[in-house]
Amino acid sequence: MSDNGAAGADATAIQNAHTLASRLREQIGQVMVGQNQVVDQVLIALFAAGHVLIEGVPGLGKTLLVRALAKTFNGSFSRIQFTPDLMPSDVTGHAMYDMKTESFKIRRGPVFTHLLLADEINRAPAKTQAALLEVMQEQQVTIEGKAMPMVTPFMTLATQNPIEQEGTYPLPEAQLDRFLLKILIEYPSIEEENQLVSMVTGQQIGDTINVDAVQAIVTGEDIKRIQQITASLQVDQRVVDYAVRIAQKTRTWPGITVGAGPRGGIALIRAARAAALLNGHDFVTPDDVKDIAAAALRHRIILAPEMEIEGQTPDSMLATILENVEAPRT
Repeated sequence: MSDNGAAGADATAIQNAHTLASRLREQIGQVMVGQNQVVDQVLIALFAAGHVLIEGVPGLGKTLLVRALAKTFNGSFSRIQFTPDLMPSDVTGHAMYDMKTESFKIRRGPVFTHLLLADEINRAPAKTQAALLEVMQEQQVTIEGKAMPMVTPFMTLATQNPIEQEGTYPLPEAQLDRFLLKILIEYPSIEEENQLVSMVTGQQIGDTINVDAVQAIVTGEDIKRIQQITASLQVDQRVVDYAVRIAQKTRTWPGITVGAGPRGGIALIRAARAAALLNGHDFVTPDDVKDIAAAALRHRIILAPEMEIEGQTPDSMLATILENVEAPRT
C-alpha cells in the first residue's frame, strides 16, 4: 500500500518525529533492562495520547519506566498508591478554607502532572477509580464548580497485580474501555535478569535503579507535536475496515461472551498510527494493526468460563481471530 502516503503530514516532519521516537526508546532502554515490547507499547500510547493499564507482579520496573519516560522530556511525575481508604479528593484535590484570608483555596491533587502512575488501581473503591477515569476522559478536574484543565501531555499509567485479588475492587468493563492499551509485563529472561542484578548491585546503595543515565532529549511541546503528527498519519480505508472487522469478530466469536465495542476499533487505529510512526512508516499498514491488536483489545473482551477452564486466554483467542480475519493486500 505504498501509494497511500501521509497526506495529512509532511514527510520530513514524520521522519523527524520517528527519529525523536527512536531516541526516546534508546534513552529509556538504558535503564529498562529487556521489556522492549513494554517500552514500545507505552510510547505508542503516549504518541496516541492514550492511557495504559499495566498488569504484572511487583518489582518488574513499572515505576522505573514512568520515571525514565518523564525524564526524557523533563516532565513532571506523580505516583499514587491506591488503597481501600483512598478518597476521590486524594486524587483530584479539594477546596480548603484559609483562616487568614477567610476564603476557600483550591489544593490541587497529584493528578495535575504529565505522567501519573496509579499503582494498584484495583485496590481503591469504585468512586475513587471513577474519579481518576473521569479525569482521563475529560482531561480536566472540577473542584467547587471550577474546571481546571490538565497539563499536557497528560498520561495515566495504572497498574494492577494479577495475583493478589483479595480485598480488591476490579475495574468494571466500561472503565477498562477507557484505557487505550492493556500491557502485560512479564518476568525477564535469565540474561536480562543477570544484567539487572549486576546493574542494581554495582556500587550503589539500596535496590533502586537510578535514572541518571537518562537524558532529557525532547520537551513537552515536542511530545505534543509527535502526537499531532501521529494523528495525521494516513490510514487507507481498507485498513480501517480491517480494524473494524477484527473488533466486530470478537462479538460473535465462540467462547467470547462480551466482545469489543466501537472503542475497540478506534483504539486499534489510534494505536496502529503510533506504532507506524515508531516503526518508521509514513502510513499505517495491516501489520501495524495486527501487531498492536492484543494490547488494544485484551481488556475489552470477556471469555466464557469454560474457555478459561480449558486454559484459553484473551490473547490466545485474539490470535485465533486474527488468523481468521483476512488482511487487505498490497
